Amino acid sequence: MRQELLSLPKGLAEEVSRNLVMVARLIDEDPEQAYAYSRIALRLASRVAAVREAAGFAAYATQKYSEALAEFRAAKRMTGSVELWPVMADCERGLGRPERALAMAGEPEVQKLDKAGQVEMRLVAAGARRDMGQLDAAIVTLQSPELASNSVHPWTARLRYAYADALLAAGREDEAREWFAKTVEADKDGSMDASDRLAELDGVEFVDALDADGPDESDDEFDDEDDEQDAAEVAAAERASDQAEYYDEDDEEYEPLESSEADAEVDATDEIVVVEDEDQDDEQAGDKA
Repeated sequence: MRQELLSLPKGLAEEVSRNLVMVARLIDEDPEQAYAYSRIALRLASRVAAVREAAGFAAYATQKYSEALAEFRAAKRMTGSVELWPVMADCERGLGRPERALAMAGEPEVQKLDKAGQVEMRLVAAGARRDMGQLDAAIVTLQSPELASNSVHPWTARLRYAYADALLAAGREDEAREWFAKTVEADKDGSMDASDRLAELDGVEFVDALDADGPDESDDEFDDEDDEQDAAEVAAAERASDQAEYYDEDDEEYEPLESSEADAEVDATDEIVVVEDEDQDDEQAGDKA
């Protein structure tokens, strides 16, 4: 990415870089705001592949799958890389087209993926099978040497979790319990809820001690204020990014956003009107007299 940004003027490269950093920082905890920053970066440097990729992931995180797919296609065309192939297929699922995701799972691009990418593609294909009501086929799709291996990789926990969840959906609770337990073993940072699913299968119910005395109204008040502030910041960033939309003539399925009526009203009221205070003028005239 750094090399791509070097192709831009220094000041522009710094501005784009700052927005991309904010996208990466916020995409998990506040995807809407991350999306707003990605739109700014996209307006500034739509011809940079890293920007298109970041915009794609931000749109994906906010479930704007059509937009995400267009950005991923643009990034793939610019770089020639197939590493985005699995997430592109998952966008097809998000758009309600699981059959397209399955078709992509059989394309030659999959063979060019590294091991992590191939596992990701397998997860997407299994999800597409479930979308189509083919639960048994989804289970078979997940059965692989990677699933059977005792080695732990960054994708191991997700693969085991998906398998356990599919088994549970098929009513195979004993096997599901076994694989949820294996997921817990592989999930070193506790990012998944496999332990909760396992406890649920065993009939264990957790009670939050902090909720024993009821909700704290003061906390709710602060949360509401934070939500209003965040919403205002996102709206401001979106207005800034939509002032000059780009259009990539190479993207057949991407359409730029039209200016909204709200933006037109904001533009119409940008002029500042100064109103003189007549009482103040009279008072000053009396002092001079």
